[in-house]
Amino acid sequence: MKKIFLVTMITLLVLSTSFFAGSATAKEVKMLEFGTMVGVPRPYTGGTNAIRGVPGGGLPWVVASAEGELTANGKLEITVSGLVLDPNDAAAIASGRAGTNPSPNFKAIVSCLSKDGSGNPTTVNVSTGLFPADAAGNSRIEETLMPPQPCIAPIIFVTSAGGSWFAATGY
Repeated sequence: MKKIFLVTMITLLVLSTSFFAGSATAKEVKMLEFGTMVGVPRPYTGGTNAIRGVPGGGLPWVVASAEGELTANGKLEITVSGLVLDPNDAAAIASGRAGTNPSPNFKAIVSCLSKDGSGNPTTVNVSTGLFPADAAGNSRIEETLMPPQPCIAPIIFVTSAGGSWFAATGY
């Protein structure tokens, strides 16, 4: 009876050790995790004050909530809610679209400071495909990208299909 008990305990110990070891190895390293984004404000609309080569949307935008993460192996997940044209902006009001999202699709751009083949500094922007967005500005973006190595000071943008940003990591 003692042998059965001892064998059972050893088996449980071995199984639990391998389970926890497997869990630890499967954990992905997070490059960036965020719980907020900021909509494009008036000074950054259009291409005049583009950030890292990414122009702002044509009108100011606001975002109710956003969260996401980028792992070291390039897995990007973003959930955005209420990403709409600024309901208080005069031009958005005049357009008749204030407080709504006129874009049927969003995509994301990951922007990294990196270095080129000669070791010179460069900015590298990597885009996802298109993801559906509703009129209330809700969308979920999930894709695996190939960010450059190194990827220094990443910025995540939620953009139009054409690549103009509506929201960016920040506050």
